[in-house]
Amino acid sequence: MNPTRRTVLLAAGTGAAAALLPAAPATAGPKAAAALQPYASYWYPDSFPSGSPGAGITWRSLKAWRAADDTDLAFNAASVPLADRFTPTPANTTARSGQARIQSLVSFGPTASNPSQGAANADYYALTHWSYVDELVFWGGSSGEGLILAPNAPIVDAAHRHGVPVLGNIFLPPVAYGGQLQWTRDLVQKDAAGHYPLAAQLVAVAEAYGFDGWFVNAETSGGNAALATDMLGFLTELKTLSAAKGLRVTWYDSMTVSGSVSWQGALNNQNRVFFQAADSMFVDFRWSSSSLASSGTTAQQLGRSRYELWAGVDVEANGWNRSVNWDAMVPSGSAHVVSVGFYRPEWTRNHLPAGRTPGDFHAADDRFWTGRSLDPAKPDATDTWRAPAVSVADRSTVTSVPFASTFNTGHGLRWYEDGQVTSTAAWNHLGLQDRLPSRRWVVRTTGARPAVTFDFADAWSGGSSVLVTGALDAPATLDLYATRLPIGEDTVVELTHRLDSGSATVELAVATAEPSGAGQPYAYTYFPVTVGSGWGTSTVRLTGLPAGGTVHGLGVRLTGSGGAVKWRLGGIAVRNQAAQSPSVPADLSITGASGGDLRFAWRAVPGDVRHYTLHRVLPDGTRRFLGGTAQRAFFVGGLTPEGGESTARFELRAVGELYTASAPATVTHTW
Repeated sequence: MNPTRRTVLLAAGTGAAAALLPAAPATAGPKAAAALQPYASYWYPDSFPSGSPGAGITWRSLKAWRAADDTDLAFNAASVPLADRFTPTPANTTARSGQARIQSLVSFGPTASNPSQGAANADYYALTHWSYVDELVFWGGSSGEGLILAPNAPIVDAAHRHGVPVLGNIFLPPVAYGGQLQWTRDLVQKDAAGHYPLAAQLVAVAEAYGFDGWFVNAETSGGNAALATDMLGFLTELKTLSAAKGLRVTWYDSMTVSGSVSWQGALNNQNRVFFQAADSMFVDFRWSSSSLASSGTTAQQLGRSRYELWAGVDVEANGWNRSVNWDAMVPSGSAHVVSVGFYRPEWTRNHLPAGRTPGDFHAADDRFWTGRSLDPAKPDATDTWRAPAVSVADRSTVTSVPFASTFNTGHGLRWYEDGQVTSTAAWNHLGLQDRLPSRRWVVRTTGARPAVTFDFADAWSGGSSVLVTGALDAPATLDLYATRLPIGEDTVVELTHRLDSGSATVELAVATAEPSGAGQPYAYTYFPVTVGSGWGTSTVRLTGLPAGGTVHGLGVRLTGSGGAVKWRLGGIAVRNQAAQSPSVPADLSITGASGGDLRFAWRAVPGDVRHYTLHRVLPDGTRRFLGGTAQRAFFVGGLTPEGGESTARFELRAVGELYTASAPATVTHTW
């Protein structure tokens, strides 16, 4: 990103580029505890800055990295494979499939001291609108910490459940922000055989960590044509090696063929060779309507798709208040010109005042991705912010049975199991996020539209539920999931729900065909379910629907008597047979201990396992939730003896896709 723009944003007090500049020294805890807490990984290509790292920062060389020597790999390696996804009939007449796509460059945390597997804090950028995203870049890096970042495993796991690939980031900073041209030379160094060893290292890291490729951002000035030639050779080899492993490479519009850093805001003769050597290119923010039009044409002349160009939209400082020439990218009356690249959409969290809640964040994030109407089926034509839902068709990965969701967003104020609180601690861990509804929130009614939100005051499982509130003066149908689920003779759908206040009847809505056209409703068949004042699970057999058919849509219809209604949905499941519990995890052990800081490890359970949960058994026999993860290792910090105990007992369970848990594996720790 060009340094002039960053300077202006920093002067404005927005906190811009905090991940890009040398970090202030972190507060270091005891050395032993710091050694146990695993963090997301970051490296320099080879050489380090002069001096020594600040507190909490570890300088590492990518060239020297070996998976066998990576003591935190088990905590950092993603476990969820990248899901296939499909495009249902768009929810409105303006959203299109097969044209513009969305790339999102997000700084989820600092470069150094970024916990590998979440933290005891609900204040987190818990992205849920994956259905509009085609590529997520794990943004960050700084000259004082490291330049090459591997994304946290929980972020990759959540993205993969929704079919979104995640790229690590390679950031070679401007000289004004500590960049050294030697680091660029380190990255593109060749061995005696003429190969680029760091290209192979990058592919090895992505494979070991389970993410999907790299975003290459070379912004250190002072280079020449020879260095540009080396960069092109490096990029070409990185792309070749990546393609062989199913990985991708995105180039940022920065270095030119002369070796200078000159942001073009276009695809042209200064950067086309780099675009040709990559899968896509992020076009710098200085684009214009004419430069994007010519860029799209140039891409097609090169035999490439114009939608492999991401036109940068900087939302770090102003979010949806930013003035954007949308028609230059995604015109409403003609074919899209190029794709859209959002820079720092975590503004939806960061701009909120101190004391913000998860609910505050999701309200803002819904506004960003869906638009002011908060209903993708009814875009607000007067909204100057053209939200992704207005232009881009949503996607879904719900294609096979069994399928289940408890509407867990990946953070919360407490942890719930079967409607009971088993931990009162706030938390975040995106790897525990469910597959969430892709079009939030489509509500069809002839009366007043009820409000629909993720709510954190109560849940059936995890940290959140779906809350519907309103007068319900007419029946209201809420779309939940676009699906491609096969219907068998024994297929059932389960709803776990509760009526908190008011009076309403509830029906499961099932559609066996696509809507008649874009913006049209599903032709649902409705099945009545029992609703009560406490959590209950209604099991619906799809009687009357053709076996061998396909469920294309799932929703609910609420009918009230005109008074205020508050109804909560805690879970949904589609299955053909009773849920089977996974096997007990084997070889559970404590692999490291320092006071109350413990590392746990175990062997993977065969079969369909969604995640693992770790509980502490207290002296009175109750269980306290400590955390969950899709990985095969977990860290817990700050534990203390309870009730005079001399040993602490822990239980680990494997959790299946239908949320049935295994019998526990147990281990004890002596204080």
